[in-house]
Amino acid sequence: MSEVSGNTKVTVVIYGQEYTFASAKPKDRLIRIAGYVDEVMRDLVQKGAPGPVTGLAMLAAINITGELMGERDAQLETEREKEQLQKDIAHFQQLWEEAKRSHLQYKEDSRAIQEQKDALQERLNAKSIEADNLIRSAEERESVVARLEAELESANTRLRNANDQREDNSEQIRELMDKLKEIEGNYFELQMENIQMKGDLERYRSNQ
Repeated sequence: MSEVSGNTKVTVVIYGQEYTFASAKPKDRLIRIAGYVDEVMRDLVQKGAPGPVTGLAMLAAINITGELMGERDAQLETEREKEQLQKDIAHFQQLWEEAKRSHLQYKEDSRAIQEQKDALQERLNAKSIEADNLIRSAEERESVVARLEAELESANTRLRNANDQREDNSEQIRELMDKLKEIEGNYFELQMENIQMKGDLERYRSNQ
């Protein structure tokens, strides 16, 4: 029987031999440890392990140490897997945050594009109204030009008739000539304005 110094004493039986321990560890834990060592030694004997008790104890210590090291290796592997999982979780969290930022940026870009689209639509509507006004104004001016052309033709006819009849009415001729010049001047101005408006309308249509 051997004894080891410590705090709490406990006597255990390992492979028929009593041992008294003094340890700071709980008594029931020491008993469970001793029982496990006894179980390992008896299992070695059943498997045919030869030798004295000290040899069996050495083999039991080797087996138990192997089990302990295996458990430690498994624990280390578990720790490595846990660490890798934590890294994976952090990575996926980062991807999730980036995805949320991308989604928010997409929403902001979509809103900006919609605002630009609305602004362009408003400009297009304004240009359409402007084009309609230009077309109406051109039509009105064409109507005025047609009326002036008719008046010019009527004045020319009257002038020709007056010349054909050889009327000696200088005052009437001067009035007709003045009227003719006035009509020609108005006609020329309207023609120039009409050409300018048609140019503006063509430029507007080419910009659509």
